[in-house]
Amino acid sequence: MSEEQTTPTATRKQVASARAFATAHGTPVRAVVEPIGRSGARVVLVGNDGAVGDVMVSSVDVGTALIDAVDDVEKASWDADTVGAAAIGAAHRRKMGRSLLRG
Repeated sequence: MSEEQTTPTATRKQVASARAFATAHGTPVRAVVEPIGRSGARVVLVGNDGAVGDVMVSSVDVGTALIDAVDDVEKASWDADTVGAAAIGAAHRRKMGRSLLRG
């Protein structure tokens, strides 16, 4: 009995979302793949203009495949350069601060 190995691939919708983000926010786009448990993984995108977005995928491997499928999207980690490239506005910081105070 042999197990078939399948290559993880991102869906057309996921690829289209990442491409649209890159078009809207400039390249290169940094992408950090974060596992989120049973739900899969989150690919956090940081555009050249500092905008932050995300694409949800079924696994870390699919997240890596998504990065490989889109030109001008580079795999990154939350290092100082990536964190510094993300422009998080005051409204977002206030929103996140309120959620921490509630819980």
